[in-house]
Amino acid sequence: MNIQAPAGRDEITLRIPDDAEIFLTAYPVTTKPAVKLVLDAVRAPLGTPPLLSALASRRPGDVVVVVSDFTRPIPYRDFLAPLLAEIASSGVPRSKILLLVATGMHRPSSVEERREMFGEEVVERYRIEDHRAEDNLGLAAVAGRSASGATIRLNRRFVEAGFRIVTGLVEPHFMAGYSGGRKTVCPGLASLDTVRNFHGAKFLADPNATNAVLAGNPLHEEALSVSRAAGVDFTLNVVLDRTRRLVRAYAGALEPAHEAACEFVRACAVWPVRHPADIVLTGCGGYPLDATFYQCVKGFVSCLPAVREGGTVIAFGGCAEGVGSREYAGLLKQYAGRFDDFMAEIGRPGVFTKDQWELQMQDRALAKVGAKGLHFVSDGLSAEALTGLTLTGHPAEPGKLGPAVQAVLDEALSRGGRLAVFPEGPYCVPEAAADIIP
Repeated sequence: MNIQAPAGRDEITLRIPDDAEIFLTAYPVTTKPAVKLVLDAVRAPLGTPPLLSALASRRPGDVVVVVSDFTRPIPYRDFLAPLLAEIASSGVPRSKILLLVATGMHRPSSVEERREMFGEEVVERYRIEDHRAEDNLGLAAVAGRSASGATIRLNRRFVEAGFRIVTGLVEPHFMAGYSGGRKTVCPGLASLDTVRNFHGAKFLADPNATNAVLAGNPLHEEALSVSRAAGVDFTLNVVLDRTRRLVRAYAGALEPAHEAACEFVRACAVWPVRHPADIVLTGCGGYPLDATFYQCVKGFVSCLPAVREGGTVIAFGGCAEGVGSREYAGLLKQYAGRFDDFMAEIGRPGVFTKDQWELQMQDRALAKVGAKGLHFVSDGLSAEALTGLTLTGHPAEPGKLGPAVQAVLDEALSRGGRLAVFPEGPYCVPEAAADIIP
């Protein structure tokens, strides 16, 4: 049979055996447009008064609306302008509304990306700023300490705002359990020093730092403590189906709105695995998530509960923007073929480099299937670039990603074994069942 999977800005068609196990999200179909879902949510929120009522008691200063960056496929252009009009209807001048892009450690957004994400009207009429984690002048200290005892520094615009609205996408997250909610603040608006523990080696070594786990997850607890300390006045969490259509919106107070969204996502996108497969085929979410290899790591780490020890993982992604940041590319080059040395180095006191966390997550895949068993196919990376990623790389000609993935898959299947497939990549995740059979 054939399946379709997003890759870059397109879809590829792959031929798989009829007995392959296919993991797909099961979000309910909705006939309501995104704008109605969002406005209904902010008018009947969880744990807090409706948005207009809450704005009536705002502090002096800007109303800061925090939005996700280009790596999250939130269809803001479908609802953001009406949401901002709703805010303005409470008496907030447009000049006092600021859109703050929660870039975290990612690069700033371009004007073209802003137009694509938010729509022409929003870009032309509202102030938009990117968070810059390493801009000391743009950061401000927050009273108190995080759950791990770290000092807290966040975006100054957010800290000094008269009203703080946080928006985000809730999906399984391979480190923090689920995205959205508190994660938009930390690491979304945090300084590099604030996220040292959030992305530190000790936190990521915790077995609870994984998909669909919040209880006892040190990243979740750290981010939540930072968000509590900063103070969030209102949140909006959205959920998307596999076509990236908005199917649910949960608004209100920081914790109840996020918890409700996570409960819904768990029921629709997290599936138990009793029989790990010999071969797992996974996409990396398509554009914008698979724009860099850095983000593609989520795909082949998230699927690990579905593959047996020493099995084979075949992942694919567009990587239109290359490997990732300069720091990340440097670490990959420095430790190519010797991740054991890398793991030993980051365990030393005081050792921390931006983006080291993604290599540490890749080590989970290497520990389970090895570099020979971890395959990555891309038409956006050269053979030379793939050679330095400590895996088995397969370059494809531009526009020929589908045939290249099919060739790698057919070769793996020729040796026999059970196949599990994740067409949506990290948007649909497995977890080991209580009665798992090795």
